[in-house]
This record gives sequence, structure tokens and C-alpha cells, in this order.
Amino acid sequence: MGLLSIFSSIKARAEKFLNEKNVVTDFLGTLEEKTGVKKKIIAAGAVTLTGLYLVYGYGASLICNLIGFVYPAYYSIKAIESPSKEDDTKWLTYWVVYGVFSVGEFFSDIFLYWFPFYYAFKCLFLLWCMAPLSWNGSQLLYNKVVRPIFLQHEATVDNMVSDLSGKAMDAAENLTREVLSTLVKNKSLVSPAPESEPKSLPSTSTETKGVSTQKSEDPGLFLG
Repeated sequence: MGLLSIFSSIKARAEKFLNEKNVVTDFLGTLEEKTGVKKKIIAAGAVTLTGLYLVYGYGASLICNLIGFVYPAYYSIKAIESPSKEDDTKWLTYWVVYGVFSVGEFFSDIFLYWFPFYYAFKCLFLLWCMAPLSWNGSQLLYNKVVRPIFLQHEATVDNMVSDLSGKAMDAAENLTREVLSTLVKNKSLVSPAPESEPKSLPSTSTETKGVSTQKSEDPGLFLG
């Protein structure tokens, strides 16, 4: 496929996107009504300004990451909601490659950051990965790099994951058992001892009756 076919495919994809109903096209339509400039020209100008900002502007990393995330995330949601499975595979492939690239960039960003036009090239790379082509970056890297490595080490990784899962479950069970045992011990130490029943005092009427009986039986009390 020649460069002319590539640009034609990208142009057709861009026109299709601009004719769809979404937040971006609604905003561009509002600008077209207010300014009288066609939304195709507005979109092309926005792309040009974004490219220049990636080269010379501050915060190019954020803009580059938004480009590599927002557009694919939007179409990934549409792929999930559609009954077709082909678009699901396409965007899953992109996210796998994007994840591998992000991990690699974490270790190399310290050095690559100082290269001129780093974020411009990174943005072009992400656009190539999501390009509407059968040989885009995500498909090529997945089939040539990620998939062979995965198939080669799949059994080892599965065994490792199974072992880690089993150990994690055992550790969780032991921890839960120890926590419950500690709670039971603490409860037995803190719980108050049962109170003894208070002794009942003798009845006042009984005491009065005893005193009156004693007086009636002792005649000396009345004589003296």
C-alpha cells in the first residue's frame, strides 16, 4: 500500500468521524455556525496547532497521553456496545500494545525525554498504532513481538499465576484465622466478670415486730 492510499484511508476515516454525532462534532458544528468556517478546516487547524504544541509547547506529555487515550477509549466503548466482535479484537490489541509501550517507556523515559521532538514522535507512534489500517502499529507489534513472546512463555506464566493465587489464598485464610483468634482472646480478657446478687437487707417490719415482742415479754421494762 502506497503513501497515497494511506492518506486516502486516513482522510476517509477523518471525514467519517466528523460526520458522526458526538461531543467533538457537536462542538465543531457550533464553531462552524458562529464563525462560518467549515468544521473540516477547523479540525485541520486544531490538528496543526496540536502538532506544533507537541514540538514547542509546555505540557506536551499530557497532550500526547490524552491523544493516545481519549480517542481509543471512545471507540473501545463503542466496540463494547456493538454486537460485532471484530472491533473488540482490534481495540483490545491496541490496549495490549499501549500497556507494553507504557511499561517500557517508564524505564526509558528518563533518557528519551531529553531527545528533541520526543513527544511529537511518541504521538505519531500512538496515531500509527490506532490508525484505520490492517497493518497499523498495534497489529504489527502484537503479531511480531507480543504474541510470539506470550505463546512461548504462556505455560510458565500460567503456572506462576496459579502458584501465586494459591499462596495468596492460603495467606488470606491464615490471616483471617489469626485475626478471629485474636478477637476472641481480647473479648474474653475485656469482658467483665458476672456480678454477684446483692444480699437482701432484713425487712423493717420484721425488726419492729421482734422489738415489740421483746418488750411485751420483759415485765421489768414496764416496772422500772
